[in-house]
Amino acid sequence: MSANQQNQNPAPKIDFQDPEFIRNPFPAYDYIREKDPVFRMLMPHGQYAWVITRFEEASEIVSDARFVTNYPMQDPEDDSDLPAHKAIISRNLLSVNPADHRRLRRLIQKAFTPKMIKNLRGRIEEITDELLDKVQHNGEMNLIEDFAFPLPIKVICEMLGVPVKDQFKFQDWSNHLMESVNNPALSQQGEDATIGFVNYLQTLISERRQQLGEDLISDLIKVEEEGDSLSEHELYSLIFVLIIAGHETTVNLIGNGVLALLEFPEQKQKLIENPEFIHSAIEEILRYNGPAEVSNVRWAAEDVTVAGKTIKKDDMVFVALSSANRDPEAFADPDAFDITRKVNNHLAFGKGVHFCLGAPLARLEGEIAIRELLRRMPDLRMKDDQDALVWRQGMIIRGVKEIPVVF
Repeated sequence: MSANQQNQNPAPKIDFQDPEFIRNPFPAYDYIREKDPVFRMLMPHGQYAWVITRFEEASEIVSDARFVTNYPMQDPEDDSDLPAHKAIISRNLLSVNPADHRRLRRLIQKAFTPKMIKNLRGRIEEITDELLDKVQHNGEMNLIEDFAFPLPIKVICEMLGVPVKDQFKFQDWSNHLMESVNNPALSQQGEDATIGFVNYLQTLISERRQQLGEDLISDLIKVEEEGDSLSEHELYSLIFVLIIAGHETTVNLIGNGVLALLEFPEQKQKLIENPEFIHSAIEEILRYNGPAEVSNVRWAAEDVTVAGKTIKKDDMVFVALSSANRDPEAFADPDAFDITRKVNNHLAFGKGVHFCLGAPLARLEGEIAIRELLRRMPDLRMKDDQDALVWRQGMIIRGVKEIPVVF
């Protein structure tokens, strides 16, 4: 049978919007990895896309220059067909051509150097203690609202010079944007969130141009005003992505991590007794139930054969990170949660040129947050049945809306 004939085989049934799949996608991924690890499916918006579920192919594709993140049939410099609010944020790290990606990444990289991240440790610890102090006497909290969300949003707001009083606006906008990805039923809320976010950025940047400060937005404005290195749309796009990515990853890392530790109480106790395991525990959290369901969308820049399937030029491709990180061919006993796992080369943050820029910051925030949470609240447990948790919609993110806990 030819590769093209194989491409016509019926795709496995999978619905990224189905609440049961969102709650527990792993049995479906197990089946698909075995039966058809590179399959083509009809997406909710009516376009076909390839979904990659096995670690071997996933690892190759996320670092393969033949799969690009800028839409190949559109001039990367031309955003004239986009609505004004989308055009302003269209030139971001996730959607520009490789040359522009390298240029933009170099501009922002200085904020995420190992030295800069190390210097943030003390402030992250202060914010962590402040948040836990507020709820310690209550004996209960909503882990997401009271802890997992405000920690990273305060950090990124302070880095950027954004008023922390606006943090809940970012939470609403980010939730609506992430949940509307490839979900036509929620497209209007995504549009409204984008407009609100862009209007906010326009006001913020206008004010900052009048009075520069000692923050990342001011640094980027200075670069943009110098001319060649950063356009106005790139300025907006970078700030937009930094605010979204700067907290979404950590919110879900902390939330999913605590859920895993509560699901496996012997691992929780092991971490309490051996806090030095926090580094390997964070890596296992990222592998076992990481903050991203799939990678950002890619397109084939040319015909590529993957596991015997021909992915045609301009075809859309998604890498199912949650599936790849549970592949038994890559990880021993993949459904077990083991905070001392030695071999753990997961793909939670991607790989190659698009490896998550904020990964060191997310890891540090996750380590401090979970370590201090367990140190101060060792009797932490779910207030309600874990099956009652509501998981957030959307293909990109993986996390829950609320986690009521008692301690």
